[in-house]
Amino acid sequence: MGAGTGLFGFGGAGGAGGAGGGVGNAGGNGGYLFGNGGGGGSGDGGGGTGGRAWLFGDGGAGGNGGNGAGGRGGEAGYLIGSGGSGGSGALGGGAGTNGGYLFGNGGFGGNGGTGGPGGAGGNAGFLGGFGGNGGSADAGGGAGGNAWLLGNGGAGGNGGTTGPGANGGVGGFLAGNGGAGGSSAVGGGHGGNAWLIGFGGSGGNGGLGGPGGNGGNAGLIYGGPGFGGTGNGGGHGGNAGLVGNGGHGGNSVGSGAGGNGGKGGLLGGIGGWGGSGEGGGGRGGDTGLFGFGGAGGDGGTGGPGGRGGNGGFVIGNAGNGGSAAAGGGAGGDAGLFGNGGAGGNGSAIGTGGNGGTGGWLAGLGGAGGRGNGGGAGGHTWFIGNGGAGGTGEAGGAGGRGGDSGFFLGSGGNGGNGADGGAGGNSGFLGMGGAGGNGEFGGNGGQGGNAGVIGFGGAGGAGGSGVEPGDNGGHGGAGGNGGLIYGNGGFGGAGGNGAAGSMGADATVSGGDGEAGGAGGAGGNGGRGGAASPWFGTGGSGGAGGLGGAGGAGGAGAHGEAGVTDV
Repeated sequence: MGAGTGLFGFGGAGGAGGAGGGVGNAGGNGGYLFGNGGGGGSGDGGGGTGGRAWLFGDGGAGGNGGNGAGGRGGEAGYLIGSGGSGGSGALGGGAGTNGGYLFGNGGFGGNGGTGGPGGAGGNAGFLGGFGGNGGSADAGGGAGGNAWLLGNGGAGGNGGTTGPGANGGVGGFLAGNGGAGGSSAVGGGHGGNAWLIGFGGSGGNGGLGGPGGNGGNAGLIYGGPGFGGTGNGGGHGGNAGLVGNGGHGGNSVGSGAGGNGGKGGLLGGIGGWGGSGEGGGGRGGDTGLFGFGGAGGDGGTGGPGGRGGNGGFVIGNAGNGGSAAAGGGAGGDAGLFGNGGAGGNGSAIGTGGNGGTGGWLAGLGGAGGRGNGGGAGGHTWFIGNGGAGGTGEAGGAGGRGGDSGFFLGSGGNGGNGADGGAGGNSGFLGMGGAGGNGEFGGNGGQGGNAGVIGFGGAGGAGGSGVEPGDNGGHGGAGGNGGLIYGNGGFGGAGGNGAAGSMGADATVSGGDGEAGGAGGAGGNGGRGGAASPWFGTGGSGGAGGLGGAGGAGGAGAHGEAGVTDV
């Protein structure tokens, strides 16, 4: 049936009935002054009711029903906002929402599919914001986001064959738009909410195995958020700070989830992006005030990527997380201005070392070593650089990089190889000695620590066995630097092991021959002499003796202590 009119407005026409016996619904009433009522919907399952008008705005049309009823039309706003039309569909259209109190239009209801109803339209804003349209879907459309004052609500995502679409984000209080909801076979990520002016991030689209990540929330002013990652469990987009942008969520690959994006800085820092990868992407680092968060490392087939380091409080940038087959090292955090060291990449047989922390002012953290257990990068303090971690090899881990001095001195690099020696720490200005490289059987010697200005002696190299597993001598540690200028002596090299003696031949009667004797271990290198307290240089340690066929080689002589230069 038709509806009554107001002063000037027209009543909506009644909807026609359907072939299946459904009754057409009534049209909406006309507005008090000029608004027109919405027409009623038609359909087998019953058409939706037309929306009423108030002053000037038109009511929304009712949706046409299929097997389910059509959605009702939204009511018009108090002044001139129009109501959203109701959705149509096999299983029921979503309801159109009412117009805003003053101007905003209500969102349209989504069309339902074979597996679920359409999503409802979002509410209009108090002044001029438009409500988001509801999503359409086989398995249920997402609801449109509500608007607040002027910002628009995000559109609801479309559902796929097996999961609903995600909801659109809420519009900002002033002008920010909510992010659109993601669409997917298994469920899209929700759109991010806006706050004041910033835009919410879009939700990621889900893949066959999992939902998409949620979009990040916008910053209070206009910081942009990260978008949600796509795939089998996409990472969530990072939230923005006041102005800083959030990092994007990482995309999933295979069976691993994408890493979450990092948070944006309070002012201008950008959060690190989440890593992607089969083994799980690393999380993007958060930022401080202005500094950038490090990106999360990509995961490999055997392990996750390392997380990105956090940005510095002011402008220090964080190190990126390492990528790896067996696990990347974490990126180092930044200090106030100093950058964090990058995390080391893992290899097929071990994880990468973590990057060192950046200095409080400008010092760089040492990069983490790669390989079979890469050494950690050295930390910094004020301005000095941390030493790089040593590279690990098949037989052992790389040495840890030395920490830097309080001021300018840099830490020594860690040794490479099968258990490389740690780099020496630096003093105030002096450099720490490098750690010795390990060989087949012997560990590298530790680098000597520096004095205030003096240099620490380098650690001696480990002695080699003839074959892997033989006992080479350990390298001697480097001597410590003097308190002021003196340099520590170098550590002596470890002696090499000798080959084992040949086994006896078998007897004619078939008896076993006696086993050959094991080679003797090489002697350990002597420790480098310490420098004098002031200016003298310490003597180098003696080299270890060569291992004999039967017994161990003798130890090298220790270096003499330095004498004061006058």
